Amino acid sequence: MNEQPSAAEVAATAALLFEVGALRNQPRTGWPYDGVPVSATETVAEHSHRTTVIGVALAAMEGADPARTALLCALHDLHETRVGDQTPVTRRYVTTADPRKVTADQVAGTHPAVGSTVAAAVEEFEAGESLEARCARDADKLDCLYRGLEYRTSGYRTEGKIERCTADLQTSSARSLADAASTMDPAQWQRTLLGTPGAD
Repeated sequence: MNEQPSAAEVAATAALLFEVGALRNQPRTGWPYDGVPVSATETVAEHSHRTTVIGVALAAMEGADPARTALLCALHDLHETRVGDQTPVTRRYVTTADPRKVTADQVAGTHPAVGSTVAAAVEEFEAGESLEARCARDADKLDCLYRGLEYRTSGYRTEGKIERCTADLQTSSARSLADAASTMDPAQWQRTLLGTPGAD
């Protein structure tokens, strides 16, 4: 049976959960380089949600643990509440704190089981060595790739980002999902469902 947390640990855990909510207001900052206005970009929270769903699919396809992969995906950008969404362009000039260090600060004082769970997930994602971590990292890239395809359909020139995300994929399942998406209209699912023109 778990030991009852102290009032301070409960308060620190509640504060962390409020902090997580800040990701709803944190825009993904790389898209303006592709001409996408900030008003049209998704937030980090929105990115993390589809990344998590993609991670579940990839893990199932690759024979990894979908629940573990989902955990890594859900937490992989938690540190961005404190350091923002750093792009490959900004990382050429600005050195930011290691996500593991930021996470350690974020979970300091929380319920010990919460802190260790979050810190271990971030460590595993950053190390990228387990199959679940590789699936989670591919899910991160696939969400960016899929969003790039959606923006391209709206007239934005996102080809460069789509190509970079594709090149970074590690698993065969992620590459197959990227290939399938590249030949598909993002609204295909709806047309297929409704039996409207353009459906296969």
